[in-house]
Amino acid sequence: MRPIRLGMVGGGNDAFIGGVHRIASRIDGRFQLVAGALSSTPEKAQASGAALGLDPARTYDDFKAMAIREARLKDGIEAVAIVTPNHLHYPAAREFLKRGIHVICDKPLTSTMSDAKKLVKAANDSDALFVLTHNYTGYPLIRQARQMVADGDIGTIRVVQVEYAQDWLTEAEDFKQAAWRTDPARSGAGGSTGDIGTHAFNLASFVTGLELESLSADLQAFISGRQLDDNAHVMMRFAGGARGMLWCSQVAPGNENGLRLRVYGDKGGLEWAQENPNQLWFTAYGAPKQLLTRGGKGATPDAERVTRIPAGHPEGYLEGFATIYREAADAIEAHRSGTTPPSDVIYPTIDDGLKGTQFVDACVRSSKRDGAWVKLTR
Repeated sequence: MRPIRLGMVGGGNDAFIGGVHRIASRIDGRFQLVAGALSSTPEKAQASGAALGLDPARTYDDFKAMAIREARLKDGIEAVAIVTPNHLHYPAAREFLKRGIHVICDKPLTSTMSDAKKLVKAANDSDALFVLTHNYTGYPLIRQARQMVADGDIGTIRVVQVEYAQDWLTEAEDFKQAAWRTDPARSGAGGSTGDIGTHAFNLASFVTGLELESLSADLQAFISGRQLDDNAHVMMRFAGGARGMLWCSQVAPGNENGLRLRVYGDKGGLEWAQENPNQLWFTAYGAPKQLLTRGGKGATPDAERVTRIPAGHPEGYLEGFATIYREAADAIEAHRSGTTPPSDVIYPTIDDGLKGTQFVDACVRSSKRDGAWVKLTR
């Protein structure tokens, strides 16, 4: 099959996440980057396009001009990756969705609940697909854990513990990534909750399949003058009776990217840590603890499908991102041919993005009420 023609909004020369998306889109050879509006500064947009070898005629100064022209071109883009700060997700995605161009958007969905609702409507009104890149859902052993939960291997879930700890904002910082991620105008109402808390919440939801009903949150900004939270403790109540706790922090010295998930049911438990992603611990109640490895004995079909290299070789962040892009490609090609996507295409959708925005909104509302229990806005 020919590669899908891809555009990108954001992700210019000094942007970390844009490079990650470009690598992920190429790993399986399913996309070809052909156009971009890579920066809000025209000079930087042109320089970034040149550095990537893009045709100057398809390197745009703003995303609206890009959406209008690319939709008219015979060989215009079929999909666009949006890798901007959060406040631009909605206006950028809207321009492409209304012209039938598929959207692959970085998380969180939007910076505000209002924009999230409008984006959901825009996606539902469009014939185009919307993919949210919660990349950790693409890891093979996360797919394995999800399947084991669905198969009843740990029984009825009782307890969910998830945490995401980093230390890069332990002190006041004044560089690009820190500046926009701690700015309410660009990041939204949540700091660590929006940046990494949404990842933790999405991961727990993806693996367990549980619906969060209410939460109690305690948010802090430990750095003087910081406007958004850099640490959060959240208690969660799920439909069906399961209980959970979520901790996210960007002021925890010694933690680089400490995303960890533990799920316990009445028949057993599962434990997984992102910094050692090729191992999954499974314990059936009353039995010895078992170490399951990516590509090893006992791998489930869902895990095997997204495993690219033999057991014992590191596979993680970039490949997890690539799995989301590969599944997006499967769905786009099915859309192109008027067929149904394969049943194992399970990338995060607009609905998952809305739930993440609702999670942040509920955390902020609860914390302002001194940790009162609040229901998620539906």
